[in-house]
Amino acid sequence: MHISIFGLGYVGAVAAGCLCRDGHQVIGVDPAQVKVDLINRGQTPVIEAEIGEIIAGAARDGSLRAMTDVCTAVFESEMSMICVGTPSQLNGNLDLRYVRHVCEEIGVALRDKTDFHVVVARSTMLPGTMRNVVIPALEESSGKRAGIDFGVCNNPEFLREGTAVYDYYHPPKTVIGETDDRSGDILSQVYAALDAPLIRTDVETAEMVKYTDNVWHALKVGFANEIGNVCKSVGIDGHRVMEIFCHDTKLNLSPYYLKPGFAFGGSCLPKDVRALCYKARSMDLDLPILNSIMPSNERQVERGLNMVMEKGDKKVGILGFSFKAGTDDLRESPLVELIERLLGKGYDVRLYDRNVNIASLVGANRDYILNHIPHISRLMEDSIDKVLAHAGTVVIGNGDLEFKNVPARLRTGQSMVDLVRIDPARVSDANYDGICW
Repeated sequence: MHISIFGLGYVGAVAAGCLCRDGHQVIGVDPAQVKVDLINRGQTPVIEAEIGEIIAGAARDGSLRAMTDVCTAVFESEMSMICVGTPSQLNGNLDLRYVRHVCEEIGVALRDKTDFHVVVARSTMLPGTMRNVVIPALEESSGKRAGIDFGVCNNPEFLREGTAVYDYYHPPKTVIGETDDRSGDILSQVYAALDAPLIRTDVETAEMVKYTDNVWHALKVGFANEIGNVCKSVGIDGHRVMEIFCHDTKLNLSPYYLKPGFAFGGSCLPKDVRALCYKARSMDLDLPILNSIMPSNERQVERGLNMVMEKGDKKVGILGFSFKAGTDDLRESPLVELIERLLGKGYDVRLYDRNVNIASLVGANRDYILNHIPHISRLMEDSIDKVLAHAGTVVIGNGDLEFKNVPARLRTGQSMVDLVRIDPARVSDANYDGICW
């Protein structure tokens, strides 16, 4: 394939060299003449393992050349990849001037091009940038329509500095956000030889995936550092603790606990987070990440409460109120907190959870219910049907499979707030509201 790459910095130079190595013909485009000259002399404009030799070989065999002429590059290629920088502004927002400018330039070139051309954004951009900046700039300057007269994709990169070439050929995933099937089909051919999951989705999801990855990586660094600070203060080797932590690939390093939903609860997590934060304070340690966990959890309870209240019906039915499906444990259940707040605001609440039976409970859980929330028993019904008959707003509180078909049973005028995504295929609509979807 003939591909033009706009921006010969870190991402663009690595992509140019690797695409040439894969057999493509690449034209690098950059307004900086010094970068263009370096490429044409077979020299790399960035310092990165292996890329110097790759660019030298590509320039030597003629598969890679560079220029400042946008129109020529677009006319002599089938696809243009945007790899320009998106630096931070003082307020933290992205500076999109380079993205907007290159899109306008590509659009001008597309105005007179009759062949179908695909524009691929690899620059890191916040969700909505493709729809609100990239596509409008291309359409306005070309006079053509995206997805019809030319194609547009978002294709985030997952390269680490120092191992970028290795990462290019061994990505954890390849993500293509597409505006139309034709564009996605063409771009997917570029990555056909890579041994990695190919994920095709909408452009907004592709944009968000990149940010989710990077913020998660940053959070991991901060988390490990704060745990290490606690360890140092109590005379423990923080490296050893995290080495042991990383042996757990069932829960710690896994997809577990990484599905958006309602707040956490139960007898362990809230108690242990509070205890470790107390210990840190007693040693005068400032741990912003660990200290923010409980407040963040409380905000999710408030979010759920506000969603229920916004439905405008005082009759509420809650299906599943133990802190997770398959247990009768109500200790520190965020659903119990939600129920208490609704009652305090005068809501008429009915509850159902097949795992919670006051008569059969024993031990600490029974004591908790009788001593802290004895009024809960008066609100409980013995069937889903009774709760549905009562409620104007139905809340799915945990993921018990018994509730799977409840969304399809809503009557006219009844609405639902789903805190667990009981149906994985369901998204928010007029009568159904998912807390994070």
